[in-house]
Amino acid sequence: MAASMELRLDNLPSDPLLLILSFLDFRDLVHCSYVNRRLNELSGHNPLWKNLCSKHWLLTDADRLQSGVSWRCLFRQYYCDLGRYIQHYALLKKAWEQLKAFLQQRCPRMIASLKEGAKEAELDAIEAQIGCKFPDDYRCSYRIHNGQKLVVPGLMGSMSLSNHYRSEDLLDVETAAGGFQQRKGMRNCLPLTFCFHTGLSQYMALESTEGRNLSDIFYHCPDQMAQDPSAIDMFITGSSFSEWFTTYVNNVVTGEYPIIRDQIFRYVHDKQCVATTGDISVSVSTSFLPELSSVHPPHFFFTYRIRIEMSSDALPEAACQLDSRYWKITNANDNVEEVRGPGVVGEFPVMTPGKVHEYASCTTFSTTSEYMEGHYTFHRLANKEEVFHVAIPRFHMVCPPFRESVVRSQGSANERSKFDDNDSDSDDIDDYSDGGLRGINMPAVEGGRCPRHI
Repeated sequence: MAASMELRLDNLPSDPLLLILSFLDFRDLVHCSYVNRRLNELSGHNPLWKNLCSKHWLLTDADRLQSGVSWRCLFRQYYCDLGRYIQHYALLKKAWEQLKAFLQQRCPRMIASLKEGAKEAELDAIEAQIGCKFPDDYRCSYRIHNGQKLVVPGLMGSMSLSNHYRSEDLLDVETAAGGFQQRKGMRNCLPLTFCFHTGLSQYMALESTEGRNLSDIFYHCPDQMAQDPSAIDMFITGSSFSEWFTTYVNNVVTGEYPIIRDQIFRYVHDKQCVATTGDISVSVSTSFLPELSSVHPPHFFFTYRIRIEMSSDALPEAACQLDSRYWKITNANDNVEEVRGPGVVGEFPVMTPGKVHEYASCTTFSTTSEYMEGHYTFHRLANKEEVFHVAIPRFHMVCPPFRESVVRSQGSANERSKFDDNDSDSDDIDDYSDGGLRGINMPAVEGGRCPRHI
């Protein structure tokens, strides 16, 4: 009787077994194929491998038909070529596809600048050339696209002021290797981007050294108050290549970064940062410029772009002209400054129903965060005696996190040690030896003041 009740795998129907197998990852599915003949047959079921091909390699029915092989074979082909990147490939491939689809509609000439993916052997050869290993997520992205040609505008965003222009290209791996840094203060750092006009690059740390963490991405910023040229502070822009690249792509494709004259401008717009007075709305977006900023001395440069729009439903007699501006500026120490002036950047725009006026200006702070708010003064064109204020919403400008150079940190530690009454067995360590970030509510240097252009 007991023998007749024995449950055998061969007697179970296929559908529930396939359902169970559908929850397994590819490694477990392969292991199941070695258990017995029944599981070997079921683990090769095409729909199982179709789901895995879609999950890990973003493959479609069209890709499978073009390959002429089964889903299981197609998965094996991709795994043999890209298996080391399986944790990163789907995320980065999706980001690239989203970016290209967006650019095809909004900035088509950028598509032509993208390079085909690098070969595995090419990446290996460049690693041998520079004597450092690339992070797997960096290698994975460069297997998909090997950066771009050196063109303007660059893929990684632009910024333009009256007398300043920046546009960053995503460097191909060969060009990046040519700029690989081995000098003190920038040891084992690889440039990711480059701007022809400013010489600016974002770098990625290929080793944990000189106060940097492995895969940190940053703008370097020489310490202008140090005698040692190796004293280099860093504005941190990412903690890994995947995070850095996918965050940027998300900001582009969601419209967070505006497209202006076929270029991606890295302004950040808080959707809550809008004020409406009558028929006129004012919104603000901001951007930090690392190439014009420094940690020592504290000098943080921001640009902001303001959009003034009159509703298309406004009556014709609502037409008006901007006369002056008023700003109230509050820094991280709660110090307040008020500024008044005629017009905006030398202009006195006339607003009529449906009209939009946009302009960019800039300001510098000696603290790492400040906010601005204020109003414009207008008069009606039909009655110059009718004067009224239009509110400018409060907008915040916050410096990105930064790290001080090891040279300065060690110097500070040495100075402190002169006055340290503790014994030599103290467990105290340098404040930044663990890569701690700065950039929130740093007090201004006493008496420090930065010129403004508002």
